[in-house]
Amino acid sequence: MYGFLKTDIMVNKVILVGNVGKEPEVKHLDSGVSVARLSLATNETYTDKSGKKVTQTEWHNIVIWRGLAEVVEKYVKSGHPLYIEGKLRYSTYEDKEGKKQYRTEIICDNLRMLGGKSDKQEVEAQEPTLPPTQDFNVNVPGDDLPF
Repeated sequence: MYGFLKTDIMVNKVILVGNVGKEPEVKHLDSGVSVARLSLATNETYTDKSGKKVTQTEWHNIVIWRGLAEVVEKYVKSGHPLYIEGKLRYSTYEDKEGKKQYRTEIICDNLRMLGGKSDKQEVEAQEPTLPPTQDFNVNVPGDDLPF
């Protein structure tokens, strides 16, 4: 009737390549589940009307669960380049003053540590069984999370 294709398939997929902004924060919940939070910076460079190159940085809040969070705790540091795959999640909360705040996060279900040869040697020296270009996948839990 309107030319729309009826489908039950929907996609919520985010792919980012950027640098870790500060040291990841990792918590271990009472249930034994680990969760890591980190900020990831991505840059876009363009030329403005005057011919000057401009770099715009976007900051992304990344949440990583379970075994993948433990990998982040051991190997990911501020400044490290990462490839992140995940899904967007929006939430709201009230701050201390009672004002409604909005949060956008990427729930990571796959990451790849990127970097040069020196990064590889550093990680291999710490843990020879886990090279820094290893892909990690985990099953990200649904809405049954404790927060």
